[in-house]
Formats: sequence, C-alpha cells, structure tokens
Amino acid sequence: MRSLVAGVAAFASLPAFASEGHLPHSHTHSRGEIDENQGPLLLQATYTGEVMSNASGGIRRGSRYLDNLDLVAEADLEALAGWKGASVHVYGLYNNGKSFSDLAGDAQTASNIETGVRAFRLYEAWIEQAFAGGSLKVGLYDLNSEFDSLDASGLFIGSPHGIGTDFAQTGENGPSIFPSTSLAARLSIESAAGWVVRAAVLDGVPGDPDHPKRTAVKLGNGDGALLVAEVEAPLPHGRLLFGGWRYTARFDDHAGNSGRGNDGLYVRGETALFEEAGDPAQGLAAFARLGIADGRFNTFRRFASAGLNYTGPFRGRDEDQLGLAVAAAFTSDAYKRAVPANDAEVAFELTYRAPVASWLSLQPSAHYIINPGADPSVRSALAFGLRAEISFNILG
Repeated sequence: MRSLVAGVAAFASLPAFASEGHLPHSHTHSRGEIDENQGPLLLQATYTGEVMSNASGGIRRGSRYLDNLDLVAEADLEALAGWKGASVHVYGLYNNGKSFSDLAGDAQTASNIETGVRAFRLYEAWIEQAFAGGSLKVGLYDLNSEFDSLDASGLFIGSPHGIGTDFAQTGENGPSIFPSTSLAARLSIESAAGWVVRAAVLDGVPGDPDHPKRTAVKLGNGDGALLVAEVEAPLPHGRLLFGGWRYTARFDDHAGNSGRGNDGLYVRGETALFEEAGDPAQGLAAFARLGIADGRFNTFRRFASAGLNYTGPFRGRDEDQLGLAVAAAFTSDAYKRAVPANDAEVAFELTYRAPVASWLSLQPSAHYIINPGADPSVRSALAFGLRAEISFNILG
C-alpha cells in the first residue's frame, strides 16, 4: 500500500512502459465516458488486484500478484468553453510489472493486466470533435478501445478476448494497445441504420522499445505507420465487425530477409441467444472471431476464438456473469521452419464475475493452456486466478 500511495503522488511524471517477454494485449477495464446524466467533468479511478497461480505444467509452479490502477479524466469542452461537439480525454495508468506468463509460459497472456514492467505512464490523451454523422479523434490513442472490440468478450481475463492474438502480436512494439499506445488520428462515420465505418492512422511503433518506462512519441526513423479500417454491421440482436490492418514499414521475416506486407484481416461478431424475461441486460450472449496475419513476419498465422457469456439471475443476483471461452493461435509454417514449435497454443477460460457492491466486484477464473507458447518443451498448464476490482467516480 505504501508503494501504491507513493506511486499516486508521483503520477505527474508518468513514464511509459512496455510489455516484455510476451505479446502486447488488450486492456478491458471500464473507462470514463461523459454522458447526458453527468456533469461536464469526470474523474474516475479503478484499482484492480489479481492473484494468479500456476498449479501444474507450464514453466514452473507458483503465484503472482498483478495490479492495475486506471485514472481517467474527461471534459465536455462545449459545456466548459463553448467549443461545440468537442471533448478531451486523459488516461493515466500504473502496473506493478509482475508477470504470470513467466510461470505458465503462454504467449497469449492469461491476464490482461500483465505488463512485465513496473511504471506509471500516460496511456491516452486525445481530443475528439463530433460532427453530424461521426467524429474525429487525434492524440495518444488505444485502438482496441474501439477497433476489434466486443462487449460480450469483455468479461474474460485472458488477453486474446480483447484484441485477437493475430493482431496483438504484430509490429516492433505491438500495435497501439495496452500497455503502449501511439499518436493516432481516428475517423468514425455512423449511419442511421446502425452501420459504422472506422479508420485510423497510427505511428507504427508505440512508445520507445529501448526505454519501456518512458512516455515517448517518436515519428520517423523508419517506423512507418499502422493503417486500420473496420466496418461494423448491425445484427438483429448483436453486431458484426470486419477489419483489416497493414504496416507501411519493412520487417525482417523468419529467414532474416527484409520485406513489406505485414498485414492481416479479421471478422468478429456477437449476438444475444436469448434474454431473461425480456430484459436485454440479462441472458446468454455468444461471440466468435477469426483472424489471419502474414506468417512471414509473425509467429501466429491464424487465430480463432469463441465464447459464451451468461448474465444473471443467479438466485437473485441479477448482475452476476458466468463465461466460458477458448482462444487458439496457430503457428505459421515459416515460423516452424525457423524454430521447433507446436502447431498451436490453445487457451480455455472459465470465469465468474460477481459485483458485491456498487464499487467492488470479485472474479475467480480457471485457465487451461494447451502447448503454452507453442513450445514443445513446455507442458500444458492449469492455472487459477482471483481478481478484485474497485471503481469509483471522484468527480462526475
């Protein structure tokens, strides 16, 4: 607790950090958003603590305590300064840097708050301008906050249920997602029929890979850009996403040759299978995702995931959630020619989230990881976790 308080006091320095030894991944915590029922200012804090234990298999048995502190501030500039349609968003982040993957040996990362580096840093800082039928965002931006993101899969602890592993593995320092984000411009166009088109241009290398504890925005030096586009189509009880991405920079392939064409595609959807007593907030939802990435440059060529998410009632507990999901990342032929590897890493997750108070939720989880890291020398791992999340609005 002393280290946490000291860290909050030092928050203004905000150095960045990056993931080490595993894939960059999604960050699926709730984020502050100003709506018509709130004032023009919002300040929200969320602290997440999690114990993860590797019971068998993997690299070695053991436990880790991981934590995450989100500080989100948003302001409605129209209400405060008369700037019509404008808002600003600043998001600071702290993690203790503990790694569970060094026990389980997994590549897809069983906990979505793992970073491998202890630091405070500025995570997002953007301004958004709304206009008729859409909006434009410019600044430090997490692309997974809007791209390749579903509601039903947000329940799960495992990283591949945020952004797909095929996308998360890419780039020199990952794409612009947790835990390192980059400068970006994002355009979103929405139709009255529920269709949405999103496109973004982002710095190809988030942060500074050589100095992972620093907040850094460096353009040029051969970093190139990451181009992302996504179309969201409405379904009767859900939505469907079609997305694609491409880096403009050159990359070394598994044979050591430099080339272009590091790109990929994904399709992802969610739907409500049934509702409890006609309440859309309760019932059973299903989701699935398929994705591909260029196997010349990346470890995993193909990715598939699917899951079920049931929301109450559980003996009067109307907001509890129970979920079962699987994520499979398939190694590319080029990678297997360069490195002895299994065909895939497959991760199963069973989890239950219980809000026990308006400000507190508890979430136990169980994970079975087949072929961790697709490494033939690492046995399949069985792991258990318990997460506690405390969230409250300081202002707004």
